[in-house]
Amino acid sequence: MNMMIRMFATIGMIIGVTVTTVSAQSKASALNPLQESAQEKSSLTVTTDYIIGPEDVLDITVWKNADLSKTVQVRPDGRISLPLIGDVVAVSRTSAQLTEEISTRLKAYMENPTVSIVVKEVNSYAIFVLGEVVKPGRLPLKSKTTLLQAITLASGFTPVASRNKIVIFRFGKDGEPLTKIKASYDDIVLRDGINQNIELKPGDTIVVPSESMVVIPSR
Repeated sequence: MNMMIRMFATIGMIIGVTVTTVSAQSKASALNPLQESAQEKSSLTVTTDYIIGPEDVLDITVWKNADLSKTVQVRPDGRISLPLIGDVVAVSRTSAQLTEEISTRLKAYMENPTVSIVVKEVNSYAIFVLGEVVKPGRLPLKSKTTLLQAITLASGFTPVASRNKIVIFRFGKDGEPLTKIKASYDDIVLRDGINQNIELKPGDTIVVPSESMVVIPSR
């Protein structure tokens, strides 16, 4: 009798250990998606040639001067405001170019200022993918992206996509007219059309029409 009691107790301990192990593994598995998401976000780093845009957040540090070191957001007009030097145009510049501009202007107030700029948040670099893709909409980007990469980020074409009639609409700067760029997926992938796999710019709109779309010829 005592032997049977000890046997059942041993089985109970084994089951308890097994359940605990499975539970721990389940919790670890449940955490993996969050960990992968965090790793994915941390891998989206800003490159040194990133062009600053409106609403981006910048960490500006002036060495040994806490009063001049600021975290600022680029205004819709493309400028930032800093003590002593006032407004500075930030858009359409890299961090290095903006650093040089601020350093030059600070020399009127101090000797050999050391300035560093880090793009803390990227809010301006976004494109739009419309039409026959699996996930159409606005795509925020962190680094240079090509047409094929954008299609991939939109989870690819739908079955009815006319993938050889892709159109990219690009808005010009300072009153320049809208540009319409045509691209063919088959030309890029299967033929010598790699030049159609263009590097996208902020604000570009990619349209993938359907095969049934009726094109009305211009008069």
